[in-house]
Amino acid sequence: VCRSNKSPWVCLTCSSVHCGRYVNGHAKKHYEDAQIPMTNHKKTEKQEKVQHTVCMDCSSYSTYCYRCDDFVVNDTKLGLVQKVREHLQNLENSAFTSDRHRKRKLLESSSLNSKLLKVNGSTTALCATGLRNLGNTCFMNAILQSLSNIQQFCCYFKELPAVELRNGKTAGRRTYHTRSQGDNNVSLVEEFRKTLCALWQGSQTAFSPESLFYVVWKIMPNFRGYQQQDAHEFMRYLLDHLHLELQGGFNGVSRSVILQENSNLSASNKCCINGASTVVTAIFGGILQNEVNCLICGTESRKFDPFLDLSLDIPSQFRNKRTKNQESGPMCTLRDCLRSFTDLEELDETELYMCHKCKKKQKSTKKFWIQKLPKVLCLHLKRFHWTAYLRNKVDTYVEFPLRGLDMKCYLLEPENSGPESCLYDLVAVVVHHGSGVGSGHYTAYAAHEGRWFHFNDSTVTLTDEETVGKAKAYILFYVERQAKPGAEKL
Repeated sequence: VCRSNKSPWVCLTCSSVHCGRYVNGHAKKHYEDAQIPMTNHKKTEKQEKVQHTVCMDCSSYSTYCYRCDDFVVNDTKLGLVQKVREHLQNLENSAFTSDRHRKRKLLESSSLNSKLLKVNGSTTALCATGLRNLGNTCFMNAILQSLSNIQQFCCYFKELPAVELRNGKTAGRRTYHTRSQGDNNVSLVEEFRKTLCALWQGSQTAFSPESLFYVVWKIMPNFRGYQQQDAHEFMRYLLDHLHLELQGGFNGVSRSVILQENSNLSASNKCCINGASTVVTAIFGGILQNEVNCLICGTESRKFDPFLDLSLDIPSQFRNKRTKNQESGPMCTLRDCLRSFTDLEELDETELYMCHKCKKKQKSTKKFWIQKLPKVLCLHLKRFHWTAYLRNKVDTYVEFPLRGLDMKCYLLEPENSGPESCLYDLVAVVVHHGSGVGSGHYTAYAAHEGRWFHFNDSTVTLTDEETVGKAKAYILFYVERQAKPGAEKL
């Protein structure tokens, strides 16, 4: 109907193909149209069979029932659903094989194709691999693609020894996990490792992260189902669980071995969250000093808090959307957001500080200092906020530097830092497209070996710095600079 080639769903009753529920919803309309004749009289067993309620996602081969409003694992006694699945896979494989020669000729002849790179005068194929959308899983794909381009972090997992989770007859066989299946022998670290290994092997077909998603369902109940989720919330849960699993050992790899392998990264890192240091805290871990002063007696309270990312408010003066008729006004920059985060502020009536000297809650001021900067600085712009009963999105564009983000002025003791240790260069950006946290779409921009890529689920395209700089960033990943001085500052 809409000629969309995204997420095609095939009806298992009549074999008609429509766009899925996360595109324009024509597969759902097909189901609803089939129900109309049965609304005015009693349904019979024969009529029950002709309802077009079950369809299959042609990308992930998962089966969805509109009547149950859920993805299902059930099959017929004759295994007809699995036969359809295998038939679709065979069609895809044969189409890919026959398409190879045509694509190869096209790539060789095209000079401006987005899948081509010119390196030292010669043309090479694009090496980045996309991630299939398993049903509104763009929030996960954007985070995975961003993390896969943080070299220190990614390399650690890729170099871990492989752990085989399945043995015997099931080894190597593709499985279709659902939340109804049970399996206690799961490892987030192992599936995360496999996904990272698959992303930069130059495959022309998108990788399906369904095994990783199954483990996410298993250990992170908040993310069960196929509704849109918050990418920042997912990133925090993912990093926290990776950190905990690396501490406790997984699938036969002992804690001591993991800590020994991680000793080079964590030797100088004192930022430990929930126990011993791991690659997660060694790369993303920093320390904040929270300074609270009682305005009545002047008592000062200091507390050190470890962090994996900083959540920054977009200052209220920049939140109003501008129309074409309004004057443009000042541009919001990342510096404005950082200054708002670290500036001295008076706590409101709902956040009164319990002063130990006054023995009661008093008016007070709060200020944050960064006591220790991380190797990778993750900045989350708080675009979603509650107003009355609604969660609205702040769609303001925030200008951010691609190089030379200077964090020195936010440090507790800047005099102890070297001239280069506070400079950061951008490596990845997660963008939310749309108006609400429970809807919309996530994509990511990331730099790899000096080139910028745009990751939109299974589609990966080359892009440029100008396009990246115009993005309405939601999460920014900055890597500590190791190069010589001379870069521009924020």
